Amino acid sequence: MDRPGRLKELAMTALSRRALTLGLSAAALATGTVPRATRAAGTASAPPAARAVTPLAQVSIGRFTVTALSDGYADMPFSYFPGRTAEQVEQAAKAQFTARPSGIRFLFNQYLVEDGERRILIDAGPAGSLGQSGRLPQALAALGLRRDQIDAVIVTHMHQDHLGGLVAGGQNNFPNAEVYIDRRDVAHWTDPAKRAAAPDYLETSFRLSAEVVRLCPRLQAIDGERQITRGVSILDLTGHTPGHIGVRIEDAGQSLVMVSDMLFPVVHPQATDVAFLFEQDRAAAQAMRARFFPRAAEEGALIAATHMPFPGLGRVLSEGGRLRWAPADWAFQN
Repeated sequence: MDRPGRLKELAMTALSRRALTLGLSAAALATGTVPRATRAAGTASAPPAARAVTPLAQVSIGRFTVTALSDGYADMPFSYFPGRTAEQVEQAAKAQFTARPSGIRFLFNQYLVEDGERRILIDAGPAGSLGQSGRLPQALAALGLRRDQIDAVIVTHMHQDHLGGLVAGGQNNFPNAEVYIDRRDVAHWTDPAKRAAAPDYLETSFRLSAEVVRLCPRLQAIDGERQITRGVSILDLTGHTPGHIGVRIEDAGQSLVMVSDMLFPVVHPQATDVAFLFEQDRAAAQAMRARFFPRAAEEGALIAATHMPFPGLGRVLSEGGRLRWAPADWAFQN
């Protein structure tokens, strides 16, 4: 069986034999969801037991298969977005029908990139250190994979929600993987003086960063934009952190750009001047967004973003001079 067919079968088996298979019409995207069972006449009316769902979505980029996975989610308070008041952010969320009592829901999306020779994971999730998370191992298992079968992990930056899965439980969870992190982030997040001066909410990121350096002997601190393997290259998106990077996947005239924390739900891409509490250099992050969003709209680039609603795939559109996020279209596959 070819790889896409095997992934689809595994995902459906992991969820339900009656699962629906959905696809992204523009780029052969597929995922499984559990339909609601119909109760037979005369049976008890007890509520159905809760069922855990492992979301998987897949897109083909030339020779690459890119699978969107999820480690879970956390809700971010409306007050976490400098540049707007909490009330303004809440009203924007209500206008988009996404407001929750606890704030804006951030997904933790990871992306597995395969070409038949290497398996590269982009980010590793918070692994229980934040929100309702820790589901990445189950997502990989739904594909028939163990963490020791991953050849490389690209960490887009050293915040806890992107690297926690590497060292959860105080061990190297991807023992056979090369780990790529921008050198500027490694220097920043392992600096004792910066750790001592940082606000309390960044302490977990500093602690986990030190663990990554200690436990991952195959860590490669990389400099600037470079190619990891043919068709997988690093983009410099500094601002959110000193070494914040993105990943471009391209082959056969197709491409996907994983922009990590360049994009946040509700506020982006409409407002490039809205930041996030955890950002190190808000001016640099704002300037990066102001350059990137219009260009992405002009090129019609397919984008993957860590915290956008699963699977985090979509495009930036410009309508009458206003930018908006357009999730990738879904359709039933034949």
